[in-house]
Amino acid sequence: MPTVLPSFSTMLHRTWWSLLLRGVAAIAFGVLTWLQPQASAAALLLIFGAYVFVDGLLGVYAALRSRNHSRHWWVLLIWGLIGVAVGVMTVINPAITGLVLTMYIAIWALVTGVLQILVAIRLRKEIQGEWVLILGGLISVLFGGFVLAQPAAGMMAMLWVLAAYAVVFGVLMVILAFKFRKGIGPGL
Repeated sequence: MPTVLPSFSTMLHRTWWSLLLRGVAAIAFGVLTWLQPQASAAALLLIFGAYVFVDGLLGVYAALRSRNHSRHWWVLLIWGLIGVAVGVMTVINPAITGLVLTMYIAIWALVTGVLQILVAIRLRKEIQGEWVLILGGLISVLFGGFVLAQPAAGMMAMLWVLAAYAVVFGVLMVILAFKFRKGIGPGL
C-alpha cells in the first residue's frame, strides 16, 4: 500500500515556526552586521578560515588514504595542504585574507563590467535596449574601481549589502511563517 506524503504546503504549515526562527535569525544577523561591521567581517573571515582548514585536512586525509591506489594522489595532497595553509593564515591574520578576497571581488567586477560593455556594443545592431547592459557594465566598472581604490571601504560596502539582504530575507521569512501559521495553501 503506497504511503501518502503530505503536500509541501502542509509540511510548511506544520513547521511554520522554523521559518519564523530563520527569519528572526537573518534579521538579527543583518542588524548586528550594521551595528558592528568590523566584528562581522572578522567573524565571517574566521568561519571561512575554519572551513578552508577543515576542507584541507579532509583533502590530506583522502590523499593519504588513496596513495596506494593512484599515482596522482600527490595532487590531492598538495590541494589539501594549500587549504590547511590558507586556513591557518586566515586565522593568524584575517585582515590579509579579507583584503585579498575584497581585491578578487573588485577585479571580477571590473573585468565583467568591461566585458558587459563590449558585449552590449557588439550587440547594439541585433538587440534593442543594449543601454541596460552598458549601464550594468558601467556600474560594475565603477564598483570595481571604487573597491580597488578603497579596499577597506569596499569590504564594508559589501557587508552593508549582505546585511540589507539578510534583513529583507528575514522579514520575508517572518511574513511567510505567519502566513503558513494561519494555514494558507491547499488543504490547510
